[in-house]
Order: sequence, then C-alpha cells, then structure tokens
Amino acid sequence: MGRAPTAVYGAPDPRMPARDPSDGDEPTVITPYRDGPLVVRGPFRLVDQEGREIEVRRKTVALCRCGKSRLKPFCDGTHKLIRFNAPSACEPGRADGDAERPER
Repeated sequence: MGRAPTAVYGAPDPRMPARDPSDGDEPTVITPYRDGPLVVRGPFRLVDQEGREIEVRRKTVALCRCGKSRLKPFCDGTHKLIRFNAPSACEPGRADGDAERPER
C-alpha cells in the first residue's frame, strides 16, 4: 500500500459530473491508512445521519479519521499537521470485524 493522502482528497470537484454509485461491478474497498484517512474505492453512497446524500464526484475518496479536517467528512491532510496516530490494521486485542465500542 502507498502512503496516506496528504492533500484534499475526496471533496466534490464542481468540474466533474456527479458519479453514479451503481456504476460497474467493481467491489467497494475501504482502506484505513496508517496515521491517515479511510480511503474508499469503488461504488458507494455517502449519507449523513439524517439519510441525506452527501455528493461525491470521485471514484476514490478519503474520509477524515482524525476529526480535524475542515472539509469533513472528507480528508484535507490535517492528520499530518496534528500527528494523528492510528494503525492500518485492527488494534491489538480486537478481533477482526469486532465493532464494539470500548466502555467509558
């Protein structure tokens, strides 16, 4: 795998037509980059918690994982400036696919 994107990566580009999430038969792949964003490749729909669609005009987008992007939910590279730290794989002690939240 390559390095995590460091520039605006995924924000809608007004010069590009809206993409159709049902295009093609390619599978959707989500890759958490070490110390960086979640990179989504392939057809997908992005909606807010109210179910409203968030326009995506690219086939590959980076979603913010550090929480500091000024283009949320998209990554703007701020993770590099704040030295965000997160693994690419599951954290030690977590089973693959285990989505339970830790107790607070």
